[in-house]
Amino acid sequence: MNNKKIALVTGGIGGIGTEICKHLAQQGRLVIATHLPVEENIARAWQESQKQTGYDIELAAVDVGSFKSCAAMAQAIAERFGHISILVNCAGITRDIPLRKMEESEWSSVLSTNLDSVFNVTRQVINDMLTDGFGRIVNISSVNAQKGQFGQTNYSAAKAGMHGFTKALAQEVAKKGVTVNTVSPGYIATNLMNAIPEEILDKIISAIPVGRLGRPDEIARAVAFLCDDKSSFITGSDLSVNGGLYMH
Repeated sequence: MNNKKIALVTGGIGGIGTEICKHLAQQGRLVIATHLPVEENIARAWQESQKQTGYDIELAAVDVGSFKSCAAMAQAIAERFGHISILVNCAGITRDIPLRKMEESEWSSVLSTNLDSVFNVTRQVINDMLTDGFGRIVNISSVNAQKGQFGQTNYSAAKAGMHGFTKALAQEVAKKGVTVNTVSPGYIATNLMNAIPEEILDKIISAIPVGRLGRPDEIARAVAFLCDDKSSFITGSDLSVNGGLYMH
């Protein structure tokens, strides 16, 4: 066992997830990043690249859409390291297509990975947090949960569902030292965004008041703030980090 608080970041080897892992490590946490079982080689290479820049981050293979897989992962982490004190639900996928053309699989896969996963993973750690009298849960939502987006009824619905989950759970656990919040990123300069054709990207950027895409580290800084030991009076909240694209 270790003396550091354990932080689990689902989707931790992705663009935003990587920066979240780094910021939590800088906070003095023992950080564990999840990845799909089929991504083992990719995850190991990612882990080695993080070590070369001074970040020693552990890995956990899991299918976040499977409750059984999440339970096995949580048990393995508990046996090796101890209780998870910080959870960042960052795993997510997109399957963009107008609803009139959307297949059931394109709906269910997005809801499973982006929303069911929040229950599947949080359910494994919440009792230990309540027992320990400390917990930080941050759910990574999206600006498109707030304003909607053409071709994203599945994604927008899943990410909006996070807000209801957050507000309800926050009320259940507030008196036990556990906080639950969401962070809603706008358009962030990840590999996915950078692959968009330039003319479309220019149109997106023109709609952002600050005039640029966000950076993954800007999302990570917001997450780390909410995960800080001293951020104990912030719960049931959503922190929008979108460059002014949507104000509510």
